[in-house]
Amino acid sequence: MKQHSLARLLAGATLTAGLALGGVGASGMAAAASDPAPIQEVTSSTAPTWKQFESDTVQDEYGVYIVDGDTPVLTKPELFRFFSAFAGTTSGTLKNDHDSEHADLIINTDGSGNVTKWSATQARNLTYCVSDRFAGNKAAVVAGMERGAGMWEAASSGVNFVYDPTQDSTCTTRNNNVVFSVEPTTTRQFLARAFFPDSPKAYRNVLVARGAFTSSVPLGNILGHELGHTLGFRHEHTRPEAGTCFENNNWVALTPYDSDSIMHYPQCNGTANLTFSALDAEGVRAAYGQ
Repeated sequence: MKQHSLARLLAGATLTAGLALGGVGASGMAAAASDPAPIQEVTSSTAPTWKQFESDTVQDEYGVYIVDGDTPVLTKPELFRFFSAFAGTTSGTLKNDHDSEHADLIINTDGSGNVTKWSATQARNLTYCVSDRFAGNKAAVVAGMERGAGMWEAASSGVNFVYDPTQDSTCTTRNNNVVFSVEPTTTRQFLARAFFPDSPKAYRNVLVARGAFTSSVPLGNILGHELGHTLGFRHEHTRPEAGTCFENNNWVALTPYDSDSIMHYPQCNGTANLTFSALDAEGVRAAYGQ
């Protein structure tokens, strides 16, 4: 089994399950958009063992495991629980206990079923910095963050991302003057990755790879997707209606299923290209208010 990267998904590869084979491996390079990985269905006979899965799962420079393209998993026990959910599939049929009648933009839950989102006070003051280490790409990141944040802010007055440029020279997870940092990464395994609201401060950063600056998807849309994760929203394609790319059942619904969602990868039967939809707006209002 090889780990999927957001770069691969946006380049045109098709997944048949959340952990389908093909894509970028733990030691591989992202293939060109014109050379997509072969489609290979995951079944009980092709499923990796735990040791294979652990060995091949990408880790970023902070030691965070990256699954489902851009989703962080902080510890090995959490990774094993993720693997166990996948290993519960048989003959290519994905295990999903959610009733499709209650589908919609979905928000993350922890292992106990509690929704992971910011308090009302904190959600209106999500401060961040943008690292000076972006150098010549910094202006693009600042603008992309403003655009991505603006999508969610325009939909809900309960959400407010606050850029603090005075912290840019010391913009790391160790900077306690901001809620999170936006930092560059040299990885070629993904375009960007983020975190969920219940992540410890040491892991609260949005990492942006070089590939994000040359992607066919606008940087603001990529960062809008990642900021959706920072608000607690999951990939829309883990829902049964997508019919593919199942991840796990740690979510609750907020709106009807939305194949146009910014949280839905296009290669997972999405019908848009990481664009903000009307149901995305409904979902963030359901979570954080009008």
